[in-house]
Parts: sequence; structure tokens; C-alpha cells
Amino acid sequence: MKAAIFEKPGLENLEIKEYSDPELTDQEILIRVKVAGINPIDYFVVSGKHGIKSAPRLEVKPLPHIPGAEISGVVERVGNNVNRVNEGERVVVYSRLFDGSCDLCLNSSEMLCKNGGLISVVSNGGFAEYIAVPQQNVFKIPDDMGWDMAASLSVTALTPFHALKEASLKINESLLVFGASGNTGMLAIQFAKKMGAKVIAVTTKNWIKEFGADHITTFDKVIEEVKEFTQGNMAVVVLNTLGADTWQKSLDAVAINGRWVTFGVLTGAEVKLNLQSLYSKQIKLIGSTGGSRKEFKEIIDNSKGLKIKVWKKFKLEEAREALQALFEKEREGRILLNIS
Repeated sequence: MKAAIFEKPGLENLEIKEYSDPELTDQEILIRVKVAGINPIDYFVVSGKHGIKSAPRLEVKPLPHIPGAEISGVVERVGNNVNRVNEGERVVVYSRLFDGSCDLCLNSSEMLCKNGGLISVVSNGGFAEYIAVPQQNVFKIPDDMGWDMAASLSVTALTPFHALKEASLKINESLLVFGASGNTGMLAIQFAKKMGAKVIAVTTKNWIKEFGADHITTFDKVIEEVKEFTQGNMAVVVLNTLGADTWQKSLDAVAINGRWVTFGVLTGAEVKLNLQSLYSKQIKLIGSTGGSRKEFKEIIDNSKGLKIKVWKKFKLEEAREALQALFEKEREGRILLNIS
């Protein structure tokens, strides 16, 4: 099979090569990859910023390595003990490998498994014609779901969905989203509207209105406009998808007894915190990562109406260019790999 492979860290080292087809165990499913999402995770793995990691109980061959955390495709073949899906069915991959037996897995928090990790980080990923994954990671998708949406479920959709669940977002509450026109931001808005919240989007992109935002503001005006929109109360929940550069303003925008939640550090991870500002307003700070299989199934079962904006599509042979395009200033929407 053809795959995007690197033998040492560095985007310049990502090449398209022939690679041996995955070997299938009795509990695994071989998927012919249709569309893979381009995600910052993939860039950081290839560049070496995050690096390939080993996981307890997982046999990892660090290099050569195939990136790609968001995977959708068609079942090509199933192992002898597989009963979840059949050959030819359309599927998406839950991107967290897990053992199913640690205390966190048993508490439906597979994304925090002590012995697992993210596909493409602790195992080869989906920038290839085929990938073999455990059957518990494979979910059927509706017949009317497009491949672009399917390739956005496991990270781009699940991450903000879980974050809003962790923040206990409720009907009629106000949600402020930093990075609203980014991959996860556009999904966060849609999930929040399904939850009955009122959404304020921080962005310079007016097209985000199409995704349900009740009000759009810019970073420079966010505090005054949130104050006006909420009649002086500020935002009950603030979602900061960006990190350090938006940290202080995002914290200032939280209402008394509000919640602040994050899963991203694209603009940096180190921040300063005035503890008095935290306890005097009784703000809850929440860290969130990934999401559970139960939440993943919930998204799939309630996916009607969900949409994404696609900016560019690349071929597998253009994987390096696709990763480079992630940080282009003119990018507006998702970047995807059409593989087969």
C-alpha cells in the first residue's frame, strides 16, 4: 500500500512510499481509508514537536511512522472474532486506543486510559491506503453522512463536544468561543446550539453565522460586547481553544460562578493566574481532552444537521503540502486528504 511516512522528525522528511499492508489480528478490522482529516496533532507528530510516544501494553514501532489521527473509510476485511461490522460498510475510527480494563476505562473515560494513547501518536495513523484498528474503535456511520463530515468526527467534533459536557453547558446559558472559526470552534457552536445555549463567537470571519452563532465579536471588542450581550453578566461558560494569547481576556469574560474550559494550546501553554480573580468570582477552570466512546456514538447518532466548512482538499501524495497549509493565514475551514 501507499502511505505518507517519515523516518526522522521534520516535515521535509514526510514522503509517499510503498509500505507493507497491515497485518490483521482476530480482533481487528482492516479499513480502506477514504478521507483523513488534517489536524494540528498530525503536524506536531511529523515535525517532532510532540513526538511519537510509547504506551504501556502497546507494542510501538516508533519509526518509520505514519501520521493521521482522523480516519474514515470502508471496511475491507474483518478478523475472525469481529462482530461489530461487515465488509463494505462505511465507518469512522474512534482515535483513542485503550485497554478497557484500567479504572478510567471502566468509568467510561477511555480517552484517559493509563495504558493507551492516540492513534497516530502511539501507533501508525491513517495517512495511508489501509489501516488496521481494534474492532472496539470502529463505528458505522449513517448512509447519508458525507466523508468530509465523517473524517471530522473523532477529533474535530468529539473534542469540543466533550469539553462542553465537562463544562455542564445548559439551556439558555451563554457560551463564549475563542477560535470560533477554527476546526473545533465551528463544531462547538453547533453543539452548543443543540444544547440550547446562546453563543458568542470570537472571530473576524462573518461566515461563522452560518453555523448558528448568535453574536460575533472580535478579540479587541470581546469584553465590552460580551458585557452588552449578556446585560452585564458576562459569559457563563467560556471555551478557549487557542491557549496563552487569549488566556487573560477569556478569563476576564467569565461570569461570576462561571466556568472556563480549554483543550488547546496553539498559541502557547504557559500563563499567569491571579488567584484572587479566580476565587473572588468563584470561577471553575476545566481542562478537557478527547472524549469517550459513548460520547462518540452520541455524536454519530445525532449527527443530522452537523456541517463543516472545507477550505482545501489534497491527495495523499500532497500530505506534506496539506500539513503546511494548516497555518496559512488565509485558511478558512478544514483541510482534508482524499486517499481513495
